[in-house]
Amino acid sequence: MSAYDFTVTVRTQYLPEQSDPDRSQFVFSYTITIKNTGSVAAQLISRHWVILDANNQMQEVRGLGVVGHQPLLQPGEQFEYTSGTQLGTAQGSMRGEYFCVAEDGHRFESPIPEFVLSPPRSLH
Repeated sequence: MSAYDFTVTVRTQYLPEQSDPDRSQFVFSYTITIKNTGSVAAQLISRHWVILDANNQMQEVRGLGVVGHQPLLQPGEQFEYTSGTQLGTAQGSMRGEYFCVAEDGHRFESPIPEFVLSPPRSLH
């Protein structure tokens, strides 16, 4: 276990009321929980996302913070936020990393494991 370690967990949801399958618009929300599982306080500074749809169309997103925040997490603390994305296909995936700076100035990346975006299977 590293002194510099954030653990990232994700929950996704398909938003049918914001989607328009006839126009190839599929909207998803994702709720991310970032927990400082290291032993040093650290701040999330920026993010990098790679978003793929089922046609391998890639979007890259880079930016400061998450939903307007750059949370400083003490060991054991966590931060949760919800955001969203739109795909041109019903299925896709996201992965990426957070760039963080620890209290002692050490910089590290915290990977965001790949997760799948997919509407629930309809039962007919």
